[in-house]
Amino acid sequence: MDNSKQTADTGIIIAKLDDLLNWARLSSMWPVSFGIACCAIEMMGAMAATYDLDRYGVFPRASPRQADVIIIAGTVTFKMADRIKLLYEQMPDPKYVISMGSCSNCGGPYWQHGYHVVKGVDKIIPVDVYVQGCPPRPEALIGAFLELQKKISTEKNEFNNTFKTKAAIS
Repeated sequence: MDNSKQTADTGIIIAKLDDLLNWARLSSMWPVSFGIACCAIEMMGAMAATYDLDRYGVFPRASPRQADVIIIAGTVTFKMADRIKLLYEQMPDPKYVISMGSCSNCGGPYWQHGYHVVKGVDKIIPVDVYVQGCPPRPEALIGAFLELQKKISTEKNEFNNTFKTKAAIS
């Protein structure tokens, strides 16, 4: 009997641990629900019934300790910057950031005359995906999640290296 046929009959699936972990991560992304300005309305629209981000495994969370994605949607002021950094630090690893809209990407219309506006959230926390627009449409946010899924699917996990190191020490 052929081995490949035998595994197909018994229902055994063979896969690399990296592939399995990445599939689990990209199939269930939980963003912390955090909206600062008008882009937050579009973010809420993407989560509502018309666009339904639930189909992609995106479920908003109220606590950063249960989230793995933070969507910065709106104008980031220096007063808000410390709070954003704190929320980011409270998220468990691996964590991802989506910067949504011109204001969070580069300061938006306030960048030139607004002394109180951060000229891009990437000055505070690392950003994985940028969404263009002022405000961007819900479709753009869905596109950002699809881009983030592509990025996650190609990641190398640190779990394997840690496991090998601990196994070698034992």
